[in-house]
Amino acid sequence: MNSTNNREVLNHKPHIEKKLKIYQDEHQRLSTLLNITRNISKEIELNSLLITIMDEVKKALKADRCTVFIIDKEKNEIWSKVAHGEEEIRFPVYLGIAGHVAKTGEVLNIPDAYSDSRFNPDIDKQTGYHTNNMLTFPMRNKLKEIIGIFQVLNKYEGAFTKEDENLLDVISTIAATQVENALLYEEQKKTLDSFVETLASTIDARDPLTAGHSSRIALYSDEIAKIINLSHKKREVLRYAALLHDFGKIAVREEVLYKNGRLTIEEYCKIQEHPAYTKSILEKINFSRDFKDVPQIAAAHHEKIDGTGYPDGLAGDQIPFESRILSVVDVFDALTSKRHYRDRMDFFNVMDNMKKNVGNQFDDEIFDAFIKIPLNRLISILENDNIDKVDYHDLSYLSQFKINQLVDIINNGAVTVQEKKIISTFNRYYYREHLNGNVESFEQHYKVANI
Repeated sequence: MNSTNNREVLNHKPHIEKKLKIYQDEHQRLSTLLNITRNISKEIELNSLLITIMDEVKKALKADRCTVFIIDKEKNEIWSKVAHGEEEIRFPVYLGIAGHVAKTGEVLNIPDAYSDSRFNPDIDKQTGYHTNNMLTFPMRNKLKEIIGIFQVLNKYEGAFTKEDENLLDVISTIAATQVENALLYEEQKKTLDSFVETLASTIDARDPLTAGHSSRIALYSDEIAKIINLSHKKREVLRYAALLHDFGKIAVREEVLYKNGRLTIEEYCKIQEHPAYTKSILEKINFSRDFKDVPQIAAAHHEKIDGTGYPDGLAGDQIPFESRILSVVDVFDALTSKRHYRDRMDFFNVMDNMKKNVGNQFDDEIFDAFIKIPLNRLISILENDNIDKVDYHDLSYLSQFKINQLVDIINNGAVTVQEKKIISTFNRYYYREHLNGNVESFEQHYKVANI
């Protein structure tokens, strides 16, 4: 009896093992899809979403690369903002394997790319990559319209299988909804961008001398944000707050705002009201949840670490972190811009003035980040309105050095040929000699603290 039972078990073993294998494969498939769904659903920003989708597909299909192309119907092009190994790919919708799939909706599983006449080898030539096998799959929205294409390249072991196609089919359905949401979010952001920039330009337009101030504040702020590794979301919030930080000046009379000469105490008090106006006006805008802090951040750019600022007398950590960034760059731009009552201040005096206020007016961590801005970026922002007159080779040279290095050279006295070149190159743009072709000698324009 035992012998018979053993034989029956042995006879059924292959069948049991096959069932177990099917169960394990299905469990693995469901786990993969659950993980992909979880990771994809976290992203709403298009670039990050495409990277996440591509990483997940590449891993799930055990392939070397994956690209998610989006169809641009207006331009009749296929593009990907980000592709594994590349920054951007864009080409006419009728070209190549991806173009064929976009047009027909057909799934193409090609074991040898170069043997297929529909394959466009120009992309490999442009990128230096060699495509062996590929799986190209349409991405459809809920209306069954093709909105994008998956292209998975070079499976590690053999060609892509029917199971790979089935798995990508499900992933495509999951991804399509999130991609459409991200595209809609990007359109909304473009609308918000244009709205914010229009508001900012209304302030700059009131006086030619202050034109570009809000844009420069946004650019300087982003340089600091990159140095301290501020998240992408916070950088966006900071940018909007920077562009709108002075919007409250629209409520200040022009004869006060642009007065030549010293302000009276009453007039200065009127000027000090503009951050409160900024907050009051911006709070009436229906910012989305991601940008709800813009009014408060924008309004606090005149607060000081020691609590002596305005409008609310906030101190230390009471001041939003992003506002502390605005505080530093707002003062820098004010001192380095031409005003009704003075020209651009000497650079060393600007930095000396600001350094003396670290700890009482400025956050020391943010000031330390500010002085690490590369000189090429500093000049590009300072001369943002004249960028076409800035020599690319000069910017390339200045990119090797930062603000703090320049200040040290000025403070200690330029000795080496390189130090003199740094000073003279920087001065050419800071003192705007490049605008009239008058390149003064190093000795004429070289200023140090101990002279």
